[in-house]
Amino acid sequence: MSAHADTHAHDDHGHHHKETFVTKYIFSQDHKMIAKQYLITGTIMGVIGVLMSIMFRMQIAWPEQPNVLFEALLGKWAPEGVMDADIYLALVTIHGTIMVFFVLTAGLSGTFSNLLIPLQIGARDMASGFLNMVSYWLFFLSSVVMIISLFVEAGPAAAGWTIYPPLSALPMAQGGSGAGMTLWLVSMAIFIASSLLGSLNYIVTVINLRTKGMSMTRLPLTIWAFFVTAIIGVVSFPVLLSAALLLIMDRSFGTSFFLSDIFIQGEVLHYQGGSPVLFEHLFWFLGHPEVYIVLLPALGITSEIIATNSRKPIFGYRAMVMSILAIAFLSTIVWGHHMFISGMNPFLGSVFTFTTLLIAIPSAVKAFNYITTLWKGNLQMNPAMLFSIGLVSTFITGGLTGIILGDSALDINVHDTYFVVAHFHLVMGISALYGMFAGIYHWFPKMFGRMLNKNLGYLHFWVTAICAYGVFFPMHFIGMAGLPRRYYTNSNFPLFDDTANANVVITVFAIVGGIFQLVFLWNFFSSMFFGKKTVQNPWRSNTLEWTAPVKHIHGNWEGEIPHVHRWAYDYSKPGHDDDYVPQNIPLKDGEEELQH
Repeated sequence: MSAHADTHAHDDHGHHHKETFVTKYIFSQDHKMIAKQYLITGTIMGVIGVLMSIMFRMQIAWPEQPNVLFEALLGKWAPEGVMDADIYLALVTIHGTIMVFFVLTAGLSGTFSNLLIPLQIGARDMASGFLNMVSYWLFFLSSVVMIISLFVEAGPAAAGWTIYPPLSALPMAQGGSGAGMTLWLVSMAIFIASSLLGSLNYIVTVINLRTKGMSMTRLPLTIWAFFVTAIIGVVSFPVLLSAALLLIMDRSFGTSFFLSDIFIQGEVLHYQGGSPVLFEHLFWFLGHPEVYIVLLPALGITSEIIATNSRKPIFGYRAMVMSILAIAFLSTIVWGHHMFISGMNPFLGSVFTFTTLLIAIPSAVKAFNYITTLWKGNLQMNPAMLFSIGLVSTFITGGLTGIILGDSALDINVHDTYFVVAHFHLVMGISALYGMFAGIYHWFPKMFGRMLNKNLGYLHFWVTAICAYGVFFPMHFIGMAGLPRRYYTNSNFPLFDDTANANVVITVFAIVGGIFQLVFLWNFFSSMFFGKKTVQNPWRSNTLEWTAPVKHIHGNWEGEIPHVHRWAYDYSKPGHDDDYVPQNIPLKDGEEELQH
């Protein structure tokens, strides 16, 4: 069957099947609807994650003070409004898990890979709509299991989001090591299955379903980022799955992969021969690439938004593609820098130091390319652009402290202090969240056919930006003062009395920043129904998704799919009347396609 005939066959398939409410909104196989499902589920999980962080920050700022909020939300875990020490660690654990996996991974890859890959490469849908639907529902199921773990009688998992043995491997170690930990592991196993199905779908779609003329060197940088992210996921997620399965065997079937010579109240347990350091290796072999699984889509979204709103071609397209590939490769060979004080051979430590510092080079290439794209551009300062510029700022700020933590000798002094918390929240948490917000402000018209309120967007950006630095910048200093992370209270140590005021300041910024996300939520959900209707191409952008009709149809384009004649960044090109030239416009006689 010819490609043209195949196109019409797909069209007929799209028009003749009358969609019911269930097939359109619940068990949908349309990539645009699945993207919305991921986004809204991730947003709900984000609200839960932020609420947890506000609660444990209040405990650190005002230790063991009675609090009405604790009593209302924590019940028996906060007798008379005073937070229990066990639930403190559980809140830290579930907050980390939700934000890393359920908000940032799903909110960026799940939402934007789904929305943009078919639209920007000129495809009717994903390679497999059915697998795409299954991957979302597995993600939803894993979210539900994680939430259920909060209501287990002995408490949710409480071994930190890294769930190191023996706390996570011995069900009798503490309350959260029992059923709560089992549910955590089950939830993560389902999440990994969802992630792998999604990633394989994205890879196959990008390789096989590009429209005529869409060569790999004409792909928008968003697609390069999503494509490479999916490859990292396929390489590294199965390793965490193996760690989770071995941990389940240690917990329930008497094996000892991660346990050795353990005494509880003077009694020797029967475990021998295992090593908790093996678990660290397996966990961080995913854990470090996970930083880039979260960050690369945000960087790809930023490339697209900065070029569009600077009205300039992206600077150094090929260098950007090479930096994405280099980051992907290097991210899989740096995991040992999380383990510098685990008794690692010093020579091996120096190898990991070298590879870790090496990753600064492609990261710097990206930062310089953003700055040179902005330089002397005709900047359109809408909320999406502000969040993209904010990402460049936090990416650089957080990246600089990574140079300290990546050095095995320097890391010893600040390992497991608030310095580490400051570093990874800025470079991974806040940067990725900014990328997610930028993407939502930019592609909201494509998703819902309406515009977000711009003034509320400005308010959301400025308060969020000030509060993000207000929370994480002081943490560098209390970290250098030696304050350890994850401590329920620091009041027992006179050494840390000087950090008490800084912790109060941090907490106030966290509360204000958290509450102001309600402005975004109001803007998002009210604009979905009552926002100003959008035009076809509100940002005057070049990529193919803006050539599809505003009204959603399963199949994306009525009639023929547009063909591609140029790269995605022909902005302000001499010889053209408009300051943008979409990818489906043929080259004029004598016109060259410029890609530096």
